[in-house]
Amino acid sequence: MRIWITSVVAIFLTSVPSMAFAQDTSRVAVDTQIILEHDDGKSLWFHPRACAIPGSDGHIVLTLQKHLQKSDYYSGLYVMHSRDAGATWTEPDPRPELAWRDEAPDVTIAVCDVTPGWHAPSGKLIAIGVKVRYRDGVQVYEKPQSHAAAYAVYDPKNDTWSDWKFVDMPDSTGKFYMVTPGCVQWHVRDDGDVLMPVYFRGPQDSPYVATVVRCSFDGETLRYIEHGTEFSLDVDRGFVEPSLMKFDDRFYLTLRNDQKAYVTVGDNGLHFDAPKPWTFDDGQELGSYNTQQHWLTLGGRLYLVYTRRGANNDHIMRNRAPLFMSEVDTEKLQTIRETEVVLIPERGGAMGNFGANSISANEAWVTVSEGVWNDDYRERGATGATFIARVTGTGE
Repeated sequence: MRIWITSVVAIFLTSVPSMAFAQDTSRVAVDTQIILEHDDGKSLWFHPRACAIPGSDGHIVLTLQKHLQKSDYYSGLYVMHSRDAGATWTEPDPRPELAWRDEAPDVTIAVCDVTPGWHAPSGKLIAIGVKVRYRDGVQVYEKPQSHAAAYAVYDPKNDTWSDWKFVDMPDSTGKFYMVTPGCVQWHVRDDGDVLMPVYFRGPQDSPYVATVVRCSFDGETLRYIEHGTEFSLDVDRGFVEPSLMKFDDRFYLTLRNDQKAYVTVGDNGLHFDAPKPWTFDDGQELGSYNTQQHWLTLGGRLYLVYTRRGANNDHIMRNRAPLFMSEVDTEKLQTIRETEVVLIPERGGAMGNFGANSISANEAWVTVSEGVWNDDYRERGATGATFIARVTGTGE
C-alpha cells in the first residue's frame, strides 16, 4: 500500500493485482490503483471520468457523482483535482454550480453520465452529460427535454465552473423530444466545433436512434449546427451510448445495444458506414452487450475498452467485470484477441459505467467505480472502490 497526503484529505492509493488471464503486455503496461472506497448502503461513487489540463504541469480534473441506490438515480456532480498527475487528490467537492435544481416542488433536475473533455481553442474544459428529471427518485419523462444535452464549463485559469446549460435542439417537441449524450466520448475539431454523439427519440416510447451532433462553442455556449447519419436498430431499446474517436484521419463510433455492441467508421465524424457487430479477429462475437464501450489511442494504435461474456463472470450483472482492452484492427473493424489485457480485475462488483481518456502522449486512463448492489457482491470482495488504470505504451 502506498500513502500520500494531500492538503485537503488523506487518500490511500492501493495497487490492485492483475487477473489470471493470458495477457499481451508487449505493447502496454497497466498500473491499476484505488483512489476512493465508499459503500455505506446509501450511496456509491459512480461515473468517475478524468480530463488532463494541457500545459498545467500535472493538473487533472476528475468528475464523479453519487449513485443513490435506486436505478439511475444520481446526485449532483462532484469534482476532484490532482495537481501532480494523479499522485495525490483532493476529496470530492460538491460544486454548488453543478448541484441538483428544483424544477417544481416534487421534481428535481440532475445531470448524470458526465464526460469531461478539453477544448483547446478556448482553453476550457467542457463537462457534457444528460439532464434528467426525478420525482421521488424515479425518472419522469412526461414533458419534452426531460432528457436533454447538458454541459458545464470549467475555466482552469480562474478555477471556476459555469452553471449547467442545455443545448437548444431543433424539433425539441418532436423528433428530438429526448436527447441523451450519456457516457459518450466526444471530439473537438480543428476549427473548434464539437462533435457530440447522442441518442434520441420522439415522444413515443420507441427504440433510440444514435447520431453525432456538430455544435459550435465560443468558450461559453454550445450551439447546434447539424447532425449526421442516424443509426436505428429495432432491437430492444435500439442504439444508445455511442462513443466517438478520431484516429489516423478517420472517425470510429462504437454503439451499445441490449443484445450486442456495434462499430462503424466514417471520414468526417458525421457520416458513417452501416454499423456491424463487434467481433474478435477470429470472427467470434466480442461478447459485450447492454453496456458501453470506449476508445483509447496510445503509441500510434487504437484500442477498445469493454466488458464481455466468457470470463468466468456470469455472476456479475450483465457480465460487467472485469474491464478488458484490446487493439483494434482498423481495416477489418475487429479487436485483435491476442492483444487483450485486463485493465481492472473483477472483485464481485459491476464495472460497466467507466471512462477512458488520454492524459498525455504516452499515458491514458480508464476510470471506474464498483457497483455494489447486495451482500453477494461484498462477499466476493467488492468495496465500492474507485479505480484508475494507468495505461502506458512500452515503446515496442
